[in-house]
Amino acid sequence: MNKNKNGKAIALLPLLIFIGLYLGVALISNDFYAMPVSVPFLISAIIALLMNRKETITKKVNIFCKGAGDSNIILMCIIFILAGAFAQVAKDMGAVESTVNLGLTILPSNILVSGIFIIGCFISISIGTSVGTIVALSPMAVGVAEKVGLPVALVIGAVIGGAMFGDNLSMISDTTIAATRTQGCDLKDKFKTNFYIVVPAAIITAIIFAIITSGSGTILEGEYSYNIVKVMPYVSVLIAALLGVNVLIVLIGGTVFSGIIGIAYGSFSFIGFLQSIAKGINGMSELVIISLIVGGTVEVIKFNGGINFLLNFITSRVKTRKGAEFGIALLVGLVDICTANNTIAIVMTGPLAKNISDQYGIEPEKTSSLLDTFSCFSQGIIPYGAQLLAAAGLANISPFAIMRYLYYPYLMALCAIIAIFLGLPKIKKRVDKEKLVKGA
Repeated sequence: MNKNKNGKAIALLPLLIFIGLYLGVALISNDFYAMPVSVPFLISAIIALLMNRKETITKKVNIFCKGAGDSNIILMCIIFILAGAFAQVAKDMGAVESTVNLGLTILPSNILVSGIFIIGCFISISIGTSVGTIVALSPMAVGVAEKVGLPVALVIGAVIGGAMFGDNLSMISDTTIAATRTQGCDLKDKFKTNFYIVVPAAIITAIIFAIITSGSGTILEGEYSYNIVKVMPYVSVLIAALLGVNVLIVLIGGTVFSGIIGIAYGSFSFIGFLQSIAKGINGMSELVIISLIVGGTVEVIKFNGGINFLLNFITSRVKTRKGAEFGIALLVGLVDICTANNTIAIVMTGPLAKNISDQYGIEPEKTSSLLDTFSCFSQGIIPYGAQLLAAAGLANISPFAIMRYLYYPYLMALCAIIAIFLGLPKIKKRVDKEKLVKGA
């Protein structure tokens, strides 16, 4: 274990090299597809392993493997694999086309993207997982974009925005639970505080999507044929997720259900069903590889002192209440950028944030809201996070292409910053009833 409590700034070099390589090649070639995402990740991983010469390469490789084999990383990879299988089988069966046509029949084309964003908000706040929401909605969103003639990245940006809304606000989200537990406040109090900060951002986002897509794309007229039975796999997946069924069971069930319908309607044979599953799994192979590399690299960066450096750099500069709130926001945001996991970022920074908030009189629900909001902001925009990687993989586009359309995460952070400046929302000081009784 690294005994350097102050950490080392140089340990963050692999992350900077990744960003520099990817963006540098993309800008020089004017093509974000020029540099495969896995290559700069691999280079940054190698650099992380070559650093800290005081330790043997064998030990650092073991640390890398520990990070890559973390239960959260492996679970994420399994979800990606099952999501790829479900998405491909549903597509080959005809679910995407039927669902898109159903959506086009119900909604005018100029508010389809806003509708997708709102649906994403509803699903994510209900099931408490952004990745699950993205997996469920992305295939349909891609079909809508292609049918209407809008940029796929734009519609996927709406999906991710809606997914991050629930990840931040849901009562059953991992981030909400972690934030409230580390600060010792009730879920409902954190929800109320968070609600006033992020809902304005969601409303503005829906309006923006409606405005920028008004008059865009193909003018849709006439009727669109769809088979309601072929829509049912998506409906069943959403309902099961809303009921709290484990995401692995949801995806397996959705894949089997899609296969049964596909065979019944002659979309493919049983062998074709198996081939469709294999095709979907193979389509997620790069995403799985990237997830393993990122998990290992982050663990090595942590061991080399990169995370400790960030923690100490920020906490040593806090002087006022507002400064403390900004410090907590910056702290959890930067740790999330380094770890690519908002729940882990909250767990790591929560105890420090608690100390800071106690020292400067920040209410626990406000601190938990800051932790959740700014970790979700960072997680929702980093191109190597599970959210953008999953969405980009399902949509077959670059994660960087989506970043310009992530209106909700940007507005969420802006609203939170304004709230800090204005001291909002105002929180009534609670009176400890036990102390009142004792003092009576």
